[in-house]
Amino acid sequence: MSGGNHTPVVGVRERPGDLGAADARRILIETARDLRTARRALGISQAEAGKRAGLSQSQVSRLERGNVRHPKLEHVCRAIRAVGLVPSLQRYPGDVQVRDRAQLALLARFESLLAPPIRMRREIALPIPGDKRAWDGRLGDGTRTASIEGESRIDDCQALARRIELKTRDDPGAGPVILVVNRTNHNSAVLRAHRESLRAQFPLDGAAIARSLRRGEVPSASGIILL
Repeated sequence: MSGGNHTPVVGVRERPGDLGAADARRILIETARDLRTARRALGISQAEAGKRAGLSQSQVSRLERGNVRHPKLEHVCRAIRAVGLVPSLQRYPGDVQVRDRAQLALLARFESLLAPPIRMRREIALPIPGDKRAWDGRLGDGTRTASIEGESRIDDCQALARRIELKTRDDPGAGPVILVVNRTNHNSAVLRAHRESLRAQFPLDGAAIARSLRRGEVPSASGIILL
């Protein structure tokens, strides 16, 4: 192939609403497949499935083809039950987080602690094609690097620690992870109750982290800082 100038492709982070719409399309397609498979395994017609579900044969047909743009959740659940399946819609913390004002302000307060030669880059994607996870920031001082995870509110420490552990596992360049937490009465109380259980994963406390940053040095270990 001949050389030439190529315009780099810049990744665009999708909006949560767009991701939700894509989730809905995927769930509808998967449900359509499962409805067909389960009905045929039972050896019943679409008309019989519809009778069991309290739906018409044409409604069942459209659901099996994924040909309902905005299906009623009740109709979908009725159709699923009619072929011997149990409906389930799981919800779990995602990796694409909504950046609210509190979190943006939190990251700005953290940046104010940095002294040269430390530099911080925002929104560092994990180096896995198609993976939408990202760190809130990446520090570098010319010698060491560290990743930044900002949290406006902590409710489940165990889930938070696990999420960070998985991101660290999947990003060889992550380095130590600095968990930056909004200083509120709620977050302070949660961390007081769980700090020691997080000690092995985040050994450094805020004072030690702040001293390193003000000296222009990236902390040598992971830690938690309240700001």
